[in-house]
Amino acid sequence: MLPTILNQGGPVAILLLLLAVVALAVFMERALHLHRAQINVVEFLNGIRNVLRRANVMEAVAICDATPGPVPRVVKAAILAREQGRERVREAVQEAGAAEIPMLERRLHFLATLCQVTPLLGLLGTVLGFMDVFAELERQGLYAHVNQLSGGIWRAMISMGLGLGIGIPLYAGHNYLVSRVCALANDMERAAMEIVHIVADGNGAAQS
Repeated sequence: MLPTILNQGGPVAILLLLLAVVALAVFMERALHLHRAQINVVEFLNGIRNVLRRANVMEAVAICDATPGPVPRVVKAAILAREQGRERVREAVQEAGAAEIPMLERRLHFLATLCQVTPLLGLLGTVLGFMDVFAELERQGLYAHVNQLSGGIWRAMISMGLGLGIGIPLYAGHNYLVSRVCALANDMERAAMEIVHIVADGNGAAQS
């Protein structure tokens, strides 16, 4: 199949194949990154709570540094701002969360663009292929042999098939990555609310 695509597909088909390779590489990198960023938030926060109850702030910070993902960095921001009052802690976690979202969404806009562009490129290749067919018909008239028309038809059908065949799974993959980002954003929001209470309660216990 691949030799046929390379021989008969024309430049648009080759461009689509190159975009497919790039898209696959970006998807795999993003999927692995988001997978590593996912942690058990409840278990992590329980561990942080237990450490802070022992007033071991340095250990809590070390746990955050050793745990991958955006949630530990949001929690760390709250711990570092613990002595500045509840409002400052809330601002710290909001700032940390806002800084994490662009990193989670990195390259997703590129994949979204490819979702839209690949079917259009396939359509372009189809139009160019049939233009070649009609140009050959103009030259040969009714005496045009099927072999003289098959090249343009091949280019048209291969381009459309590649455009749809790449665009459809790419659209599904992009939506999957978006769902993972939303899940991590929800984890950050839940962790932010919880760590504000944990830190504020710890400050209150220390002052009383």
